Amino acid sequence: MNETHEHSEVTHDHHGGNAKYLAVFGALIVLTAISFFLANSSVYETSPQVARAAMLAVSCAKAMLVMLFFMHLLWEANWKYVLTIPASLMSVFLVLMLVPDVGRRTEKYSLERWRHASEPVEAHHEESEPHAESEAGEEEAAH
Repeated sequence: MNETHEHSEVTHDHHGGNAKYLAVFGALIVLTAISFFLANSSVYETSPQVARAAMLAVSCAKAMLVMLFFMHLLWEANWKYVLTIPASLMSVFLVLMLVPDVGRRTEKYSLERWRHASEPVEAHHEESEPHAESEAGEEEAAH
């Protein structure tokens, strides 16, 4: 008789049994299929920003499901909000404080700096290779 009582406690510890986890797993499969459809559909070709935003929303929903159910945050005490809300607010605050700084710095870029930043990476390597060879030749001549 004690064995059945212990078994019921084990299923209670699983927060409702395996059916809930299988349902979440099914939802994750459906959300993954939606992302796959969006990435390979005509929506992505006609308006990639809309498709990317939708895929990002689906990814956030999937992450939330994983965190809530598989990481058991749904059943945690309310202290989780004491940790996550200030950290989230701080990250948003830091981004908002850095955006004007970056914008202000790029306003002061010279035309030469903008051109240098817009050149392809290969162009930088082609220019630097002969320069590196001439430096090597100068060092050998000095020794």
